[in-house]
Amino acid sequence: MYVILISIQVLVMNWYISKLVFNIATEENPNQFDEQLRLIRAESSEDAFLKARAIGLREEDVFCNDQMKEVKWEFVNVSEIIPIPTPEDGMEIYSRIHETDEASKYIHFVHQKAIALRKNSQLSY
Repeated sequence: MYVILISIQVLVMNWYISKLVFNIATEENPNQFDEQLRLIRAESSEDAFLKARAIGLREEDVFCNDQMKEVKWEFVNVSEIIPIPTPEDGMEIYSRIHETDEASKYIHFVHQKAIALRKNSQLSY
């Protein structure tokens, strides 16, 4: 009688938030950048970095805008990889401090965005 041992490797996938930075370069404005937060599922932070980098490189593009000016969407790099523990309802995943000299206008803007979100979600019913 033969005993066969089968090794099963269980891959544990984790979630990460990655920040991808793109340079949106035009003749008029070569100093515009887009920072994107992307959700990445990977075995390790190194794997998450490599996956995020591959996404960034895939999304590079060159095109003409509506004024027939060339726009280069150039991937700069991955600037952050943040591990996410087991997701929970209401868990904070992003925070940014916003400072302004016109607090009441900012608060009004936030309320208007909330109203628009509410109206748009009600349209789908």
